[in-house]
Amino acid sequence: MPTVLSDRDRAKLDDSPDDTFYDQPRFVTHADDAFLARLTELYAAHLDPGDRVFDAMGSWVSHLPDAEYERVVVHGLNEAELEANEAADEWFVQDLNRDQSLPLADNSFDAVLCALSVQYLQYPGAVFAEFARVLAPGGVLVVSVTNRMFPTKAVRAWRSAGMDERVDLVRSYFEAAGIPVTDVVRERPGDDPFYAVVGRLDEA
Repeated sequence: MPTVLSDRDRAKLDDSPDDTFYDQPRFVTHADDAFLARLTELYAAHLDPGDRVFDAMGSWVSHLPDAEYERVVVHGLNEAELEANEAADEWFVQDLNRDQSLPLADNSFDAVLCALSVQYLQYPGAVFAEFARVLAPGGVLVVSVTNRMFPTKAVRAWRSAGMDERVDLVRSYFEAAGIPVTDVVRERPGDDPFYAVVGRLDEA
């Protein structure tokens, strides 16, 4: 698996197990309304009705456009949050810093989404390789970030970087996994800056 972060860069201020930190549900959103509206708009530009969607590192809301999808699978770290996600047809709990292997079939999704969570990945090379594996040819990966985080759980490489450097870091995750970057978004629709990296696998 590709290694993107050094041991120093993946260090966290709180190195206790992530599932302990996320043991209690947090029914909140981690960005302002303008950010979330822009996220749904970005998803609408890249998703089609009938798509198979995997929402990685998600919680109780997926911010999907109002459409009929063939299948929506949501992953996260808190069972109560995932149970409350009305968009989810299926969900599962998994600590990706402990086990990067997704329990999902090859080429089984048209879109993989990761909103406001990539800063917590200690082994992003391996996780993004899994994103590439589960994406079908021509499938899209959308990773969105802002300047908010749980600082004790974000990796050092993220905490020590500015927003443009963080975008470059995310781009390196795409590149390590062999997912060509097709668009980078840098906007401020409200108080929270909106940054997103979009990539799409080549057609078979």
